[in-house]
Amino acid sequence: MELIFLLFLYLSFRAKHFSCDFLLQTDWMAADKGKPGVEGYRALIPHIAIHAIGTLAVVLIFAPALWWLSIIDFIIHGVIDRMKGVVGHKKKWGIDNKIFWWVFGLDQELHNLTHLFYVVVIFMSLNAMISL
Repeated sequence: MELIFLLFLYLSFRAKHFSCDFLLQTDWMAADKGKPGVEGYRALIPHIAIHAIGTLAVVLIFAPALWWLSIIDFIIHGVIDRMKGVVGHKKKWGIDNKIFWWVFGLDQELHNLTHLFYVVVIFMSLNAMISL
């Protein structure tokens, strides 16, 4: 498998993440997904569903047999965002607080590492199929 393929795959996941986390996430989702109880989940679930659909689109292009990565993404993205949101809501961290930006950066890096994991899984899966 060529390096350019891996780079394109990785950049596809990064573009998916940017689109789903910034362009398609509404103000309501961003503001409410960390709220306690049902109110928080009402905002979180559509947000992570958008991410799962984006992951499904990328995976269907590169490795359709790994469609289940979209379910994994739904769960992982939800856990990461929920933890960040709940802690931020409890601590009342706003954009004027330095810790808010540290946690935001950590959140983004965890998503980045998740996508790198997907690239590795796809790479290993496709290499295994080529070896057959």
